[in-house]
Amino acid sequence: MAGYLSIAIDTPLRRLFDYRPPEGMDAGELRVGQRLWVPFGKRRTVGILVGHQAQTSLAEHKIRRAFEAIDTEPVFDKVLLELLVWSADYYRHPVGEVLAAALPVALRKGAGVESTERTWRLTPAGQQDAETLVTSRATRQHALVRTLRASCSPHGLTAGGLDAALPGWRDAARLLIQRGLVEQIERQAVATTPPQGVKQQGPELGNAQQAAITRIEANLDGFATLLLDGVTGSGKTEVYLRAIETVLAQGRQALVLVPEIALTPQLTQRFSDRFSAPLAVLHSALNDSERLAAWRNARNGAAGIVIGTRSAVFAPLARPGLIVVDEEHDASYKQQEGFRYSARDLAIARAQRHGVPVVLGSATPSLESLARLSRPGARTRSEHLVLPQRAGSATAPHIGVIDLRQHAANQGLSTPAMLAIRRHLDAGGQVLLYLNRRGYAPALFCPGCGWAAPCPSCDARLTVHRQDNKLVCHHCAREQAIPATCPVCQAPTKPVGQGTERIEETLGNIFPDVPLVRIDRDNTRRKGELDAAMERIHSGAVRILVGTQMLTKGHHFPDVTLVIVMNADQGLFSTDFRASERLAQSIIQVAGRAGRASRPGEVLIQTEYPDHPLLQQLLAGGYGAFATAALREREAAGWPPFSRLALIRAEATTEDPPMHFLATARRIAKSTRAQVSLLGPAPAPMQRRGDRFRAQLLLQAVAPSQLQTFLAGWISQLDDLPESRKVRWSLDVDPLELF
Repeated sequence: MAGYLSIAIDTPLRRLFDYRPPEGMDAGELRVGQRLWVPFGKRRTVGILVGHQAQTSLAEHKIRRAFEAIDTEPVFDKVLLELLVWSADYYRHPVGEVLAAALPVALRKGAGVESTERTWRLTPAGQQDAETLVTSRATRQHALVRTLRASCSPHGLTAGGLDAALPGWRDAARLLIQRGLVEQIERQAVATTPPQGVKQQGPELGNAQQAAITRIEANLDGFATLLLDGVTGSGKTEVYLRAIETVLAQGRQALVLVPEIALTPQLTQRFSDRFSAPLAVLHSALNDSERLAAWRNARNGAAGIVIGTRSAVFAPLARPGLIVVDEEHDASYKQQEGFRYSARDLAIARAQRHGVPVVLGSATPSLESLARLSRPGARTRSEHLVLPQRAGSATAPHIGVIDLRQHAANQGLSTPAMLAIRRHLDAGGQVLLYLNRRGYAPALFCPGCGWAAPCPSCDARLTVHRQDNKLVCHHCAREQAIPATCPVCQAPTKPVGQGTERIEETLGNIFPDVPLVRIDRDNTRRKGELDAAMERIHSGAVRILVGTQMLTKGHHFPDVTLVIVMNADQGLFSTDFRASERLAQSIIQVAGRAGRASRPGEVLIQTEYPDHPLLQQLLAGGYGAFATAALREREAAGWPPFSRLALIRAEATTEDPPMHFLATARRIAKSTRAQVSLLGPAPAPMQRRGDRFRAQLLLQAVAPSQLQTFLAGWISQLDDLPESRKVRWSLDVDPLELF
């Protein structure tokens, strides 16, 4: 019989730890996925049982005994635990940190998996003599005794039940507890499955929507990847809702992932309006108790629908039936720090293990998802569901280009753009201006000597935030006051370029009587600010919207009739091979905010390169034409999705150690003669960031198996290098950001 426990602990060490079972317990009594209190160094910490083993390579006297089991049941079911362990292996990340990332903070600290509730009931003495022992003048105590005696539950009444039956009962309860007539008990809350019905019917479906729903429902009994490729405003969310309606009717749960916290409230409201099924909402803006409550409701099945951002891909599900990934192309699904996973890819892997379908929805599908359609026989091949037209009477907006070589811009706004704004405002429409650059201006410049305000900690310039009278680094968050004069020549300085704050100011001067709102990360940080801004937009109190990508992702603005893309040139000439894909997606997504109701929409793209092939492809053939051409280019160049990448990054407080570490890593890699190409090492494009010097080494392989086989042996060698102790290094498998 297996006598030792393999325990995962939240530590950066890439290994499991062997323990004996707690005193008086046999290892076989403990189930994989349970938490235990274990000694680790000089501290007592939470570990998770990952496996049993009959033997250990450690000396017998070095194997410590676990203190006690925390749970009677595993915190992770078999499928979810297997997914997490596989994820740690695929992304080459310490398994203990991976398992910890999938748990709410309270559970990492040893809190109970099941929720508890307090109830009040009569003691045996209270059952017999309470009526006679309480004086006639204590009317509130008499009323409480009668209320508790009338309760049919042997466990008594909860605070909520007592509040409803007898307001102001607490003082009476305290006195009766002191006299031994009433007792307060705490017990495990009993999970119930509330009704999962539909509150209201949805709108009439189009033919393409109905066909998509039919295909999803046909696959509900097994795994399938379904790419819901629908133009903006085509009713993808309605397809999700109808498919989830069927899943709920089967008594199962649906998991819905969204890329941004900003989308969670509006989607939650739409689901709440449609279904009577309780929702569990999971995202980083929740406090620890809120997150734990949502996690518990997902795990015990009380919540029929679980909605959340990328970390919700690890939410436990009692009865999984469907997984939906909305805006599947969005880069926010990739975790960029710590455990660097892709929630979209793990959603597919999880659906496969559960034997349920996963729906990937987008108006601008990622090239990886589109490439998966053309791989006959592939294990993860997708079925293509297309929604080619907007729902209802809405039509696609007209897209035009403003050539900035012929039309000079005033503070970023050309004359044709300002005339179009006036025209749409006069017609009663709302106007949206998109610029993916927050702040007032990207640089503070001295015309006298050419000085530009640098970040003291990064190879970057400080951004001007005029409303706060600050210069801010958008890379390390360093702040300083805006100097009155140039520190070099004492001449007056001026902000150069445009950010959303400056566009807001310019529009306020040109259209002083038109209500305006700016939406970016700077002015929506406090809880409720974004919801309040959205309420003003939907009520019509705001006529002009200025914002960053926060405005492009899934929002429905029925009164917006004009969208202006302020600067389409930012991604046209980037060295990042993904830049053109991101730019095309941004343009199509923000353009989709226009004309979503009965009134026609117009989109104007300001550019100094109107003849650029990317813009011409979008204008002539839409996103589909761009994606087809981009996939051909990627295949010819051997870039993903036609190869696999991994990026190893290193950083230190001085310049040399990262390069030395990566040079040694490269020599080890070359000695293995693996089928992996190595590019670098090289300084990162922004070499100094936050007072740390950074370098990187890129690995490329034709097949995933080649890359994974190489990484399995290589990473363990890097951990043992003396150079590794002089740097902070990380590995990113399937990276989205290379520069």
